[in-house]
Amino acid sequence: MSPRTKALFAALLLLLPIVAVGFDWSLGATLLALFALVAAAWVTTLTSLTARQSSPGYVLETISMSHFAEKVRWCLDVLGADYRESTWIGTLGAFYLGRTVPKLSFRTGAVQSTIGNSAEILRYLWGAHGSDPAAAFLAPSEERAALEKRIDRAGVSLQIWVYHHILDDRDVALRAWGADDERVPAWQRSMIKLLFPIQRFLIRKSFKINETNYQRACHYIDELLADIDTRVSDGRASILGDAEPNYTDYAFAAIMGLWLQPQHYGGEFGVRSHIDEAARPRDMQNDIARWREDYPKAVGFVETLYAHRLTREAQQA
Repeated sequence: MSPRTKALFAALLLLLPIVAVGFDWSLGATLLALFALVAAAWVTTLTSLTARQSSPGYVLETISMSHFAEKVRWCLDVLGADYRESTWIGTLGAFYLGRTVPKLSFRTGAVQSTIGNSAEILRYLWGAHGSDPAAAFLAPSEERAALEKRIDRAGVSLQIWVYHHILDDRDVALRAWGADDERVPAWQRSMIKLLFPIQRFLIRKSFKINETNYQRACHYIDELLADIDTRVSDGRASILGDAEPNYTDYAFAAIMGLWLQPQHYGGEFGVRSHIDEAARPRDMQNDIARWREDYPKAVGFVETLYAHRLTREAQQA
């Protein structure tokens, strides 16, 4: 059973009591509906176990504008892996179904497995493909792991930064979450609009969106940008001085791409739900302008990686 199908059955199970009360169903009718739902889930599970595997090797669950999903997506592209994306609306799955992204699902025989968190996904990809020379860029080391940890922490800081700026603007926030992204199921796009006040409240509480945390987030982002700006000022191809980029370089570009918004952010799939420059709040624009001015080498490094990514895709076409 695919992750999306599992989520659908879970949502139907949660809605069943509400529907039963709303339509004044009898106990017998409610139990019959519950039995039908369980039976359908059972049949779907059996079908998935016995069916031949004809889908791509990997399914990457994403949301619009997820920099952590972009990190995994980019590494899958470099690896040349066969995968497809399953795009969800931003924040909806996390708060109501406990589903965070990115998640990588794959099937080995009759077993369907799922791994979450970008770092853990990349460790799995290295373990699964490490014997392939094309996977050399995924090889972990103590130095790479330490840098990735810093980059991922900056990714969390950027989440606080983004929400600090956009939560007061309903249209901008909905666009960032994918409310106008046709890849997202229509029912999710409708739900996020209805639930926006609740989502905004939950995000403020869970991410602790306030001025103090915003300043802390900016300080950490500044520290990382300053360090990378110094490292790459000599024109090196990789932050850690390797001859070729490795997964930490793609991770840094993907995470910082959240605010840089390069034209081809998202690779082959693209990111249709970006925040247009004209729609960005003034303070948000000011932060971006300052980072561009203060850390030109780091910005140039990210933009160069994205330019090379586009070239690689053009060569594969």
